[in-house]
Amino acid sequence: MIRPGKMLAQILGSIFKKPATTRYPFIKSKASDMPDKFRGKLVFHPQMCIGCKLCMRDCPSGAITINKRPDGRFEAVIDLGKCIFCGQCVDSCMKKALEMSKEFELAVLDNTKLKVTYGAGPQKDAGR
Repeated sequence: MIRPGKMLAQILGSIFKKPATTRYPFIKSKASDMPDKFRGKLVFHPQMCIGCKLCMRDCPSGAITINKRPDGRFEAVIDLGKCIFCGQCVDSCMKKALEMSKEFELAVLDNTKLKVTYGAGPQKDAGR
């Protein structure tokens, strides 16, 4: 049998409690507020890459492509539209050339902007 008095006490008690969630779109979260092991956007460090392509082979979604540049360095093309943010590529990289950042606001209207190229020069988006 349902006791309406008990339910009413619960409703009135929750009116005065602070909400457990944040009002995200209206109150922006900072990347520094994310937990320690949060898996956000991939970051590639070309100066540390030796071109073994283990990250490319271990990626379950095929989101990473490693290419050798004419100057002998390596560049990574990361398709964030394919990436499932599992962190397998980061775990398999022996030289720690890949890391997961805490950047999480990655939504765009144009899919070509989800393909990011990290090379020997400054970071550039392939879609721009």
